[in-house]
Amino acid sequence: MTSYDDAPWVMDGAPRLRPYAVTGGRTAPTRRLALETLVMAARTLPRVPLTPEHDETLRECRAGPRSVAEVAGRLGLPVAVTKILLSDLLDTCALILTAPAGPPDPTDPYLLEKVLVGLRNL
Repeated sequence: MTSYDDAPWVMDGAPRLRPYAVTGGRTAPTRRLALETLVMAARTLPRVPLTPEHDETLRECRAGPRSVAEVAGRLGLPVAVTKILLSDLLDTCALILTAPAGPPDPTDPYLLEKVLVGLRNL
């Protein structure tokens, strides 16, 4: 019979914290990021102190443009968690987008207003 002391409680290579703890309980990023969106570290320092997970994410993006999917794979985190971490870093100006974040939101009032102005000018 094995005791609890003989069995590992955490798998090797598993994240240090549960995704819920890494994201502070948030379930949605502040920005729309597609899997193929490219991000890279900005040349400026972040404006706020970083958590270890944010710091690791930023270090991964310093090597050059990386896609959201690539960052998630290299960090070994779920894509949803990675998108939240990347959004946080984008909000603090520690990262920059190097490609469009996807198609425009068709319900964006600014976009709809520009379409309306364009139609009126026809």
